[in-house]
Amino acid sequence: MKKYLLLLILFFIGLIVSGIQPHDYFTWILEVFPGIIAMAVLLLTFKKFQFTTLTYVFILVHCYILFVGGHYTYAEVPLFDWVKEVFHQSRNNYDKVGHFAQGFVPAMVARELFVRLDIVKRGRWVSILTVSVCVSISAVYELFEWFVAVVSGQSSEAFLGTQGDPWDTQSDMLLATIGAICMVVLVSWIQDKLIKKLEKR
Repeated sequence: MKKYLLLLILFFIGLIVSGIQPHDYFTWILEVFPGIIAMAVLLLTFKKFQFTTLTYVFILVHCYILFVGGHYTYAEVPLFDWVKEVFHQSRNNYDKVGHFAQGFVPAMVARELFVRLDIVKRGRWVSILTVSVCVSISAVYELFEWFVAVVSGQSSEAFLGTQGDPWDTQSDMLLATIGAICMVVLVSWIQDKLIKKLEKR
């Protein structure tokens, strides 16, 4: 329980720090909102279902990515401004890190649910459905961004973070897909080992 409490404390520290004088509070709320919703769901379902510690850690990492993006806006994260200058890039690419995580971390969650709740038998279909779920999440999020842009007009520019790239939406979804595939290929075997340990308890 102590490790879970530590993760919860780290979540709230990150959330509070990110909310101290952000670029603008409208963007901050939009960016950190998914992390807040995820944490609420995890807390409400904790007694009925506990994920492996590895999954919780990656969820926290994803939340911190959201917190940083919310504080600075994804187009103005200082470290990636430096990366932009050093590697002569045309834009600040921190949002691509966020969208990679948007595929990688939900893949960990979806795959663990599929396996542990015996929704799908282990094998190729688990991997295929895991990636499919993440692509769907990415598509829904892009639709949400579009809806915010339509409703709020210019005030949504920092939230969208397209930086003049006409293919930003497509590349965001591609990065999420790559993130999900990377999780399935590189981390699923570690996740399976941790799941087996839980099953033996």
